[in-house]
Amino acid sequence: MLHKRRPRRALALTLVVLGGVLIFLAPAIWAGLIVLALGVVVELIGITLEHRA
Repeated sequence: MLHKRRPRRALALTLVVLGGVLIFLAPAIWAGLIVLALGVVVELIGITLEHRA
């Protein structure tokens, strides 16, 4: 995917922040569970990218 360290770190940081925002803004209804789950997945992808950097 991304082989250079700097763009991969920038993408990872962006994904972690985006995941945090999605988790924070998830409404307290059933649709909010989907947004919350999406936020967690995005966070995990960002953390995985950062770990590989």
